[in-house]
Amino acid sequence: MSRSRLTGRASLALGGLALMAVALLTACGDSTSPDPAVTTSGTHATQLPTYDDFKAALTAVQQEANGGLGFNMWGTIVDRRGVVIAVAFTGQSPTDEWPGSRVISAQKANTANAFSLTSFALSTANLYAATQPGGSLFGLQESNPVNDELAYEGEVADFGTTSDPLLGKKLGGVNVFGGGLALYGADGVLLGAVGVSGDLSCADHIIAWKVRDRLGLDFVPAGVNTKNEASPSGDDNIIYDLDKKDKSAGGFGHPVCNDATKSIGENLPTTNPLGDAPGT
Repeated sequence: MSRSRLTGRASLALGGLALMAVALLTACGDSTSPDPAVTTSGTHATQLPTYDDFKAALTAVQQEANGGLGFNMWGTIVDRRGVVIAVAFTGQSPTDEWPGSRVISAQKANTANAFSLTSFALSTANLYAATQPGGSLFGLQESNPVNDELAYEGEVADFGTTSDPLLGKKLGGVNVFGGGLALYGADGVLLGAVGVSGDLSCADHIIAWKVRDRLGLDFVPAGVNTKNEASPSGDDNIIYDLDKKDKSAGGFGHPVCNDATKSIGENLPTTNPLGDAPGT
């Protein structure tokens, strides 16, 4: 058989395999692609937000009074697999925020997702006291380390854009101060988590809370903070119950950053009770 005939048959075979691969991806979906864009019923989201919706919410909240330093912020969203689906910033460029806060925001999102369940939410703020020496979760902060190579991969110009090198990847990491919250849809599904960083840790928590509220992904089923009468099963809001020796009465406390963040943090919008009809 001639070489040209063999080459032709090989090309046809490769072409057939390519078509089969496309068909399989179309039928099954790309397992590394981000989750579907946000869909809403009334005002409540049922899936994770798009990059544009997330960036708009983060930018709007950063401009509000949050009790912190007023600095620009980094934000990251991960899906339930821990895969990064969005990274955004609020300034004009990736260098208008603390450069180190990009990875920290992703670390916070990973933590809130990794240690929350469909039936129970833990924010990164809830983990501070529990992970101190003598705490019930001491050592947790050393687990699930950040992927160092991924953390510093890529060009700075791509950071916080739809070309961010973290997208579609699992960064990992555990962070134990305010700024990371699990995201729950109106149907009670735990979709993933959001993490923000760039200000005082208490302000980070406040900003993350407001962003989640704006996105309608705050149908928190239960949590360690039971002080809110509107959430009888508790929620994942920050708890200020540390004594002068840094011991938490309930085991899940967080340091007070200043009077302003304490006041705002204790009076944030209540989470949506699970079971609320979408659009109410």
